[in-house]
Amino acid sequence: MRKPVILRIEAISSFAIFFIVMVKHGDNPYSMPKQQNPISRLGSSGLSILVDLGRMGLYLLQMIQGCLRTPFRYAEFMRQMNFIGVGSLVVIFFTAASTGMVLGLQGYYSLHKFGAEGMLGSAVSLTLIMELGPVLTALMVAGRAGSAMCAELGIMRISEQLDALDCMAIDPFRYFISPKLLAALISVPLLTALFDVVGIAGGYVAGVHLMGVNPGSYIDGMQSSVTSHDVWLGTVKSFVFALLIVWICTGRGYFVHLIRGAGFGARSVSRVTTQAVVLSSISVLIFDYLLTAILI
Repeated sequence: MRKPVILRIEAISSFAIFFIVMVKHGDNPYSMPKQQNPISRLGSSGLSILVDLGRMGLYLLQMIQGCLRTPFRYAEFMRQMNFIGVGSLVVIFFTAASTGMVLGLQGYYSLHKFGAEGMLGSAVSLTLIMELGPVLTALMVAGRAGSAMCAELGIMRISEQLDALDCMAIDPFRYFISPKLLAALISVPLLTALFDVVGIAGGYVAGVHLMGVNPGSYIDGMQSSVTSHDVWLGTVKSFVFALLIVWICTGRGYFVHLIRGAGFGARSVSRVTTQAVVLSSISVLIFDYLLTAILI
């Protein structure tokens, strides 16, 4: 008597599965889901971008709120200052020296055609302070520190460490993310100032010692052309770039499990880290133009 009962149960289960498949896929239970047409794909991509922008906007607000919550983690803040600031000194120094010397050589050859070699100091200093200093510093920090921050949070997300912090009622923004923001807001402007000084010195070496420009005219041209507004513009840019780098890089790592097409696992971390560096670099270049157009 038990065998017919079992057969009836299996028949009912098979019929139920067949009915579910029929409802889901239509009259043909073996048909595959239809692919989206181009318009549907475009709309789906647009909605995904809007959702991502809204998510990142809320993330920015939470990151700023984390800076105001107590108790403040001074140890983590100092660790991030060492990682972002001190750890980037070497790459910033060599990039600034190379850029300054190239500007000195190229500027001399351009100004020599018009007999205006004395304006070399003005050209080098203004170019570095207003444009190349903040931009190249931000790109170097994004490539070195931003990628590491994204990978760190991405690994913490896929290994469920961030979920464990939530279970223990520990705020991950106050604990990890906000100290990174504060450290970047202090380190990046200081690194930009170092970039400017080293770059101007490199231009001096190339222009004065290699090309024979009068040292007095180089320094006098720099002093007469650089104003406090120029320095202020470069400083504002460095603060904005620091915010963009930390916001994008940590946000990509924090939401690695929600990013469309990233997947979930070690490969997703590598993809999102690459995406974070590219997005932060593009954002730096876009905001450099916008800030120049607004504040100049």
